This record gives sequence, structure tokens and C-alpha cells, in this order.
Amino acid sequence: MMRQMRAATKPIMLVTAGAFVALMVFQWGMDITGQSSGGLGAIGRVNSDAVMYTEYMAAYRNLYDEIQSSQEEPVSSQQNKEIEDAAFDEVVNQLLIRQELRRRGIGVSDQEISQAAQLSPPGELRPQFTDEDGQFDFTGYQIFLATLPADQLLLLEAYYRDVIPRGKLLRQVSAGIYLSGAELWQSWKDQSEQVEVRYMAFEPATRYEDAQFSIPNSDIEGYYRDKQEEFEVPARAAVKVVVLDKTPTTADTMASGERAIEIRQELLDGADFAETAQQASADQGSAQLGGELGVFPKGRMMGTFDSTVFSAPVGQLTEPVKTAFGFHIIEIQERWGQDSAQARHVLVPIQRTDESEIALLTLADSIEDLGESMVMEDVGTNAGVDVQTVDISQNFPFLVGAGQISEGADWIFEEALVGDISPVFETPQAFYMLELLSSEPEGVLPLEEVRATIESILLFDSKMSQAEVEGQAAVARIRSGETLEDVAADLGLEVRDTGLFSRSDFVPGLGRQNAAIGSAFGLRSGEVSEVITTPTNTFIMELVGYVPADSAAWISQRTQQRQTQVFILQQQRLQEWIDALRAAARIIDRRDEVLAPTDENTVQLPLIF
Repeated sequence: MMRQMRAATKPIMLVTAGAFVALMVFQWGMDITGQSSGGLGAIGRVNSDAVMYTEYMAAYRNLYDEIQSSQEEPVSSQQNKEIEDAAFDEVVNQLLIRQELRRRGIGVSDQEISQAAQLSPPGELRPQFTDEDGQFDFTGYQIFLATLPADQLLLLEAYYRDVIPRGKLLRQVSAGIYLSGAELWQSWKDQSEQVEVRYMAFEPATRYEDAQFSIPNSDIEGYYRDKQEEFEVPARAAVKVVVLDKTPTTADTMASGERAIEIRQELLDGADFAETAQQASADQGSAQLGGELGVFPKGRMMGTFDSTVFSAPVGQLTEPVKTAFGFHIIEIQERWGQDSAQARHVLVPIQRTDESEIALLTLADSIEDLGESMVMEDVGTNAGVDVQTVDISQNFPFLVGAGQISEGADWIFEEALVGDISPVFETPQAFYMLELLSSEPEGVLPLEEVRATIESILLFDSKMSQAEVEGQAAVARIRSGETLEDVAADLGLEVRDTGLFSRSDFVPGLGRQNAAIGSAFGLRSGEVSEVITTPTNTFIMELVGYVPADSAAWISQRTQQRQTQVFILQQQRLQEWIDALRAAARIIDRRDEVLAPTDENTVQLPLIF
């Protein structure tokens, strides 16, 4: 899922400028005066430009929200790592684009900004002036522009100073893209031309019994010899492990809730909300803005947070609202029905209390001391903790409850001997200790371990070959005058009808964009196909219906189709161009250094709710 997300976000960011209202703060790390909003400063470099923490966090928040809104469960630690990397990549791309704008001397005039503001409203503003029929109210929009406060006019100007040069760059990068009428017509045909077939599938995996085939040892040995790369394995080890989860306890949660109640009372007693957020909120992104979250649509935030914002009275402080990230004290500043709202909050994280943390650290020290003189099972018994036996792979050292265990993997594969017990290691999620039971170096699995796998592969190949032979005989019978139904009944097979489908459809039983679908469009009415094989099945089909592509409809939609296809090609061209810029750039990532914990008991992670 993350690779898809990265592929989608990189090109799009060239021609969009992010949220309009918060553009200068979140996208550029500045306020409307052009001054830095502070924070941790540079966390990397792209050629001569610094990667600023504020920009990185803005990209992180956007990507995090995108992922969280697409799933019900909280973002996992693995997903969070992927989001962090994708956010850094996005900021790198933004800097490369800015550098290219400077190199090419691409800018924007005041006249261009004025014209764009009058005729091309930002996407974020369009819904406010669009009626139910999709018509944009330019008169209302012009009145809106004329009454905008000076600070918001500055934001609007900043938006166009960002977007317009990027649009010019896009046109330069994608210049020369052309689609002929023949190419457009073929694309249209792929989408709208339809066929209907009847087919019988031999389904070799279940049609033939294993006992019908004998796989010679020489074939198994030959396959193993010729395809050794399929059986390469990384170094691996069996270990006993104790994991001490850092997840806050019930008592920790109650303590965090009580602190949230205290902060709410302080606000009710007159404490300044912005100052309180800056000092006490764990959501560092909004804390820098006095807790401000800006305007957001319904459904953007997590469950209870979202439902509270769209039900609690406007202008009042809510009771502490619990989410996966802690307790939120929320003030709904404005709400537009059930469509969108503006709010600010203070986030009190659910974290371990000092007492709970001391108890956990004491337990970690205790098991380490016990491990110096006992085997792991005795450590578990004496300390009252569970001991598990697990397998660890060097290329993906992962422990349930602890996450990635790079330190532990180094110990297992570079230092330890069988029977050794490790020191206590730490990840953001847990403390853990290991006992090495056995280890195997990287290499190729021996033949005897993979013999059954190879035999099953060759067995299926034999079944596919038998299905093809049986299919060829069936085709000959049909072409000599027998019907598809008669042959299928004689063979104990079922004739299925697909209904109409295009080249781009998923067809139940046939799949999508495979040899079967391609062959269907090459048949004439009433014609039976040759035997068609896919990686998992064998088919015979007969064409029973054909709907040609509507040329008149194509002519009426050709302009829109060309725009859509050109846009897709522009995105492809843009992606290739950005990849080339990245390959030639000097990119330094200092996140591990700059964002490292300030002490052994502190983990600095972005917080999004």
C-alpha cells in the first residue's frame, strides 16, 4: 500500500500547494511575514538546501491523515515508519522542484497572480461557491475576494506564487506529449468494446489425481540444480525471548485522564489556550500554532474525536476525549453543519507514569541480572514473565511486541554463541532479552528440505500439460461438429457464460488482462478458440456476443478523453523527471541523528490523531 501512496503523491505535489489556509505555516515553514516558525530546524539537505523539520512534519501529517482515514485501526508502528520515509521523500521532491524553478528562472508576475485569483479559485474554496448543479458562483466569489482581510489576501497571494510557477514547470517538463487519433481510438476501444463468451475450464489442480503422475528424481534434481536462486535463504536463528511491553498500563491511562481534567479546569479558570497548548500539548505540530487545527472536513479525524467535534457545542471546551493517542481537550471554534469544522485542541498523551516507568526499568534490570546466572526459562519463572521461542531472520529481524530488533539481530548473528543470553535491548515499543538456541548461516536450502516443494511444482506442471492435451482433443471434436455443451458434458465439465466484458474488466473465472481475455477479443462469432493457458488454468471458449465500440460516443467525448490521457502521460513523464533529479542530487538524511531520543527513556515520534 505504501509504494502506491508514494507513487501517487510525488507527481501531484508539483502542481498543488497543499491546504490553502495553512499554506505558509505547514508547506513552507513560515508565517505570513516570511519568518521561520521554529522547531528543530534542519533534518537533512538536498544539494544546497536544508530539509526543514516544519516541512517534514507538514508532509507527515498529510500522509498520516490519508492512511488513518482509510482504515479503522490505528496506524501501526510499521506503517508509521513508512509514512515517515514517504514524508521525507516528498519534501526532498519539493526542494528539487524549487531548485529547478530557480535554475530555469521560472517566476510569476503580479498581473498573473491577480488574473488567477479572479478566474481560478483555489480548489479548497470552490465548494463554498458551487451550487447543487455544479455551477460556480463567480459573482459571489468576487464579493468574497473584495471583502477578504489583508492577512488572508497575503495567504491567497502566497498560494498563487507557489502554484503558478509549478504549472509553468509542469508544462515545460511535459512538453511534446501528443496522442494521435488512432491511439485515442484504441484506448477507447479497450474500455468500451465488449464481448461475451462461453467457456469451459479444465482446472488442472483439482481435475487430475496426484497418483496419475510420477515425477522422476532426475527431474527434481535438475530443477533444483537449475533454479538454486529460488531456494536461497538468509541467516536465521531460533531464540528464546522475554519481551517487556512499554504499553501504558490501566493506571497510566487513568493518570493521563486525570491530568487532562486538570488542564481543562485550568482553561476554564482563564488560562490562555494557545500558551497552554504550546507548553502542554503532545501534538507538536498544532502546539506550535497554539493548538490550532484549522478547517477540516467531517471524517478527517479519528472516530471519537471526529464525532465530538461535530456534536459538541461551538465555543465550549469539551470534556477530555480519548483516542489511541491520548486525551484531547477540544474547543470547536466554528462549524458548518455536518460538512466541516474549525477547532483547536490540547493533547495529553497516554504515557507511563514515573512510578510505572521505574517499575518497568527495575524489571528490565532484574531479568538482565538473572540472565547472567540462569537459563531463560528460569529467568522467566523468577521474574514472573513469559518466555517464548521464536525464529528470527537476518533480513527481517522482527519480534511481536518489540518491532524491529536491529541490536538484537547484530547480537544473534555477529556475537552470540549457542546458549548465550543477551543483555537487555530496547526498542520504542519494548525491552527484550534473548537466548540463542540455534543458528543457520545464509545459503541454499538443501535438496531434501525442498524436495516436496519441487515435486509439487513439477506435479502441477504435469497436470497443466495433461489439461492442454485434453483441451486440444476437445477443440478438435468441437471443430468437427460437436457442440461445446456436448463435449463439456462428456468430459464432466461445466460450460459457463461470462456476460459482456471489456478488455479492462475483471471477469469471474478468467481474471483480468490475461491470455484468456485477450483471446476472447480475437474470436469471430460462433468460433471456438484454441486451448488457452494461464499460469493456473486451461480454457476453451466460444464467442457468443459482440458489442463494438461506439464511434459516435467516442467523437463526442474525444476532447475529454484526450485531456485525461495526456494528464496520465504528464504524470508518468513527471515521475521520470523527478526520479532523474533525485538520482543526480546529493541527498543527506539526518533524521536518525536529529530526531533521536534526548535520553534513553524518551522516544520522539510525530503524533497525529
